[in-house]
Amino acid sequence: MKHCFFYGLAFLLLSCKLSAQTDKSYVSDDFTIKKVKDNVYEHTSYLLTDDFGKVPCNGMIVYDGGEAIVFDTPTNDSIADILIDWVKDSLDCTIVAVIPTHFHDDCLGGLAAFHKNRIPSYASNKTIAFAKAKNLIMPQHGFHKKLELKVGERKIIAEFNGEGHTKDNIIGYFPSRRVMFGGCLIKEMNASKGYLGDSNVESWSETVMKIKQKYPEAELIIPGHGKSGGQELLDYTINLFKQ
Repeated sequence: MKHCFFYGLAFLLLSCKLSAQTDKSYVSDDFTIKKVKDNVYEHTSYLLTDDFGKVPCNGMIVYDGGEAIVFDTPTNDSIADILIDWVKDSLDCTIVAVIPTHFHDDCLGGLAAFHKNRIPSYASNKTIAFAKAKNLIMPQHGFHKKLELKVGERKIIAEFNGEGHTKDNIIGYFPSRRVMFGGCLIKEMNASKGYLGDSNVESWSETVMKIKQKYPEAELIIPGHGKSGGQELLDYTINLFKQ
């Protein structure tokens, strides 16, 4: 019986040690990175706003075979540097692309840090045009409707489906894990309509309906702000902006 107790205790300690070694999350007052599915992490930084206070802003990291792709930068360059170092040190990956999903600061506020580290950036041609018009850091490579890239042996999709939160908003999709990054186009459950200064509220529901029809297999959906969920986030957003 005594031997069983000590063997059990040793196994428990070893399990705790292994769990600590594989816990690659990052947590600070200003920035968090957490695993949400195999090969997928969600990153959250914060933006100080006049109307909504300190707003948590989500992005997505996907990785495979020593490579990673980031959807939306953190909100500033110093936090983007933390993310870049974390991907290298914790995931042992090289970031091969960063993809801002629209032109607001919560999507490309840390873009200069990626460029400084020679990480190529991709965005909708509309996003590049808005960034240029507003004298913001411009993504380097543009696409019209849809972009497909490889991360390791897996595919990612960045796609424009219509206007909503902004006239350039896109979504990201990681088919092998059925994870969608909806960005600010998709609302968390019970969210308000939020900032509408650059929006097209007349088209918003129709745009999200297209996405729902196109990706019915999506299991996890990460909104631009707030908690992730499933297809119910698409339904909630459609109803919130239904004309």
